[in-house]
Amino acid sequence: MEKQEIFDKVTEIVADHFDVDRAKVTNELNLKTDLNADSIDFVEFVLEIEDTFGSEISDSDAEKLSTIGEVVDYIAAHQTN
Repeated sequence: MEKQEIFDKVTEIVADHFDVDRAKVTNELNLKTDLNADSIDFVEFVLEIEDTFGSEISDSDAEKLSTIGEVVDYIAAHQTN
């Protein structure tokens, strides 16, 4: 899957999960500070990402993900073909 496809899917999840306008979702958007996501919101987001992309994100890796760009890069690097 290309990075743009991953970004589009992640954008859709963020927009739906955090009730944010899709146009405001950029690679620089910070999940924790820009969206005011608490730990439960973040865990639910990670679980939805895992379900959507069919991959598991370890807790230690998830803690390192703060921007949309980092999430997209992580998924691109860890996808199975």
